[in-house]
Amino acid sequence: MNIQYFLASVFCLLFFSISEESFSQQASTLEINRADILRGANGFERLLGNVEMKHQKSLIYCDSAHFFRAENRAQLFGRVRIKDIEDPITTTSAYAEYDGNTKVAKLRRNVVFTNQQTTLYTDYLDYNRETNIATYFNEGKVVDSTNVLTSERGIYEVNLERITFRQNVVLVNPDYTMKTNNLIYLTIPKTSETKGLTNIVSKEGYKLDAQKGSFYDTQQKQFRFFDGIVETEESRVKAQELFYDEAKAYYEGKDDVRVLNKERQVEVYGDRGKYWENRKYSVVHGNALVRKYFEKDTLFMTADTLISQDSEADTAKYLLAFKSIKLTKTDLAGIADSLVYNYSDSSIRLFQDPVMWNHKSQISADSMVFFIANEELDRVFMKDKAFAIMSDTLLNFNQMKGREMTGYFKEGQMERLLIDGNGESLYFALEADTLTQGINRILSANIKLTFNDGAIQKANFGIRPDGKFTPVQKIDEKVSKLEGFNWRIAEKPDRTTIDAWRKPEEIDLGAENLFNVPDVKLEMPTDRQIQEKLGKSNLAPIKKPLNPAIMKDNFL
Repeated sequence: MNIQYFLASVFCLLFFSISEESFSQQASTLEINRADILRGANGFERLLGNVEMKHQKSLIYCDSAHFFRAENRAQLFGRVRIKDIEDPITTTSAYAEYDGNTKVAKLRRNVVFTNQQTTLYTDYLDYNRETNIATYFNEGKVVDSTNVLTSERGIYEVNLERITFRQNVVLVNPDYTMKTNNLIYLTIPKTSETKGLTNIVSKEGYKLDAQKGSFYDTQQKQFRFFDGIVETEESRVKAQELFYDEAKAYYEGKDDVRVLNKERQVEVYGDRGKYWENRKYSVVHGNALVRKYFEKDTLFMTADTLISQDSEADTAKYLLAFKSIKLTKTDLAGIADSLVYNYSDSSIRLFQDPVMWNHKSQISADSMVFFIANEELDRVFMKDKAFAIMSDTLLNFNQMKGREMTGYFKEGQMERLLIDGNGESLYFALEADTLTQGINRILSANIKLTFNDGAIQKANFGIRPDGKFTPVQKIDEKVSKLEGFNWRIAEKPDRTTIDAWRKPEEIDLGAENLFNVPDVKLEMPTDRQIQEKLGKSNLAPIKKPLNPAIMKDNFL
């Protein structure tokens, strides 16, 4: 009983397996629906005129066909059209080969592959109906409602609504043109993702470049670049990861951020940053650095946070810097807790224990503001606890202090100093700039001093000054310094200090750009074309007929 049950089960299993295989083969067979003329031929059937065939869920139309029934394949000629009954996919071409076993259609010449609003044009397309993947090679173009994309090779994954473009990829839409060598485009959300070098030019002439790929939402007009640069007429923004919202003219960068204001020739750097282009407002955090470019010099400044405001709509145009301020230029250096750089008058205000050095001088106060004119330090104003120190030719420290001070500079060195309120001065009297005679110490409400190479050349004092001279023999530590004296030269920043804080790599302005590659392809002429050209110019070599007699003599 058990043996009979077992044999019956095996028989049923084999029967259904064979039936399923036969049904599958039958369902996968190419069928002829109609043709004007059907003729037999050696190994195939010829279908002529208004040919219609069917394979599973696809209808196949053409002018004529060679049907290899035994191999379940067909060659299709003239006005080929393959239409999917259920999916909105239609393919046309001048010639095609269709394999019913592999479900692969190889379409050639004037191929048009249409899927709703997306159309693919090429001359060489292989379409696998089993996987619903179309592959083109030797150039193709994809057009939808927004974009036109071209490339040498491409893969269209219909089920995923994804097209992968390879080699010489160009994306064009009404707002910009993109060039790259590897692009993935999603046809439904209309987003593109690139790998490797990517270059974009907008209709306004803006340039957007990425060395390590990008992501772009063509409908939202939002870009994300990796190792990217966005350059306009007024600015240049760069970051390792750069987000750009074109509609809002808003940038956000991470890692090695830099923003250049071309009009002001001011460039800011940092770890993270945000920039609103219309407002010309930027915020940069993390080891921030500023470069102010002059014609012959550059001002460097470091800070933890930088804020820049330079919109025409704002009356105040400035650069704010907070925490750990250090700045240096050829003729000056300074430190402070915070700073304001006014673009309008090129003034720099320092707050909270600021100190500034200029050649042989050091000045400090609770707050100070200095002005730059013609790329050089022009004047400085110090308020509350103002203290100035200048080193003379013998390295003595001439000192001045007061409630307020105004210093004037010439060729980078302090030329005049005006003290207003509670003035005190201590300066060394020299003989021929080579010998110290003593110290002059004077108290006066107001003092005017003139300098030459750090040494006091002339002094004017207000009403009823109180002065004292100490000869060189009686000079000691107490006599040679005013109260509050602090020579802080060890804190003076220089380029080494700046570079230790942040030393950005310079932008390679000559980096590879796909827009610089000419589109023209030079084709070498064939030998036949060369001969025809030479013949028209009467330069073709004359072929003399062979003389049999001469040939015979030579061989004898």
